[in-house]
Amino acid sequence: MNDVWACVPVKEFAGAKQRLSALLSPRQREILAETMLEDVLTALAGATSLAGIMVNTVDPRAAALAERHGARVVTEGARDGHTGAVNGMARVLAAEGKAALLTVPGDIPRLTAWEIDTVVSSHLGPPSFTIVPAHDELGSNAVLCAPPFSVPLRFGDDSYFPHLMAARRQNIEPVIVRLPGIGMDIDHPVDLLAFLRAMPRMPTRTLHLLEEFGL
Repeated sequence: MNDVWACVPVKEFAGAKQRLSALLSPRQREILAETMLEDVLTALAGATSLAGIMVNTVDPRAAALAERHGARVVTEGARDGHTGAVNGMARVLAAEGKAALLTVPGDIPRLTAWEIDTVVSSHLGPPSFTIVPAHDELGSNAVLCAPPFSVPLRFGDDSYFPHLMAARRQNIEPVIVRLPGIGMDIDHPVDLLAFLRAMPRMPTRTLHLLEEFGL
């Protein structure tokens, strides 16, 4: 399959990552969200298996960052939460006849191009569904749908098992891939501390930033 589009929903940076407020100031959280997105876009741009990258956002800084990494910026459903933004990108891709949507969040800074290529290479022919769970097997940190609406998507803190059931209701047996970089999202203080301790250490922009913050 050579028509897989990576799709990243991005909320406005102002007010981002409020669950990290015990460790970081509002300005630090804003910078962190932008820096994590840049790490994710760098990994996506390095993948060899993608037809393109799409970012759904109304934040001008996020849009500029996306364009610098060769991504296409859309705003369809951008203010309708994570699920609404992903479904907005699915509508765009479906209308254009694209084969598949691979959605990842903007807060998995240990993501690598190799992991993206691994997800795509694990995918079966349409209709099909591939998923990478978060490290706690609660969240859905990467989802590949072929075609883009093969399985109804609904993201949240506990979406992994509901997504498996949603795929099976469509008579699609999900392909499950576990990858450490994709699995490590940063939402809570415990996630941030786990990221700082993760081995092997990766010279990401996010790690450098958090060290500058004194964490």
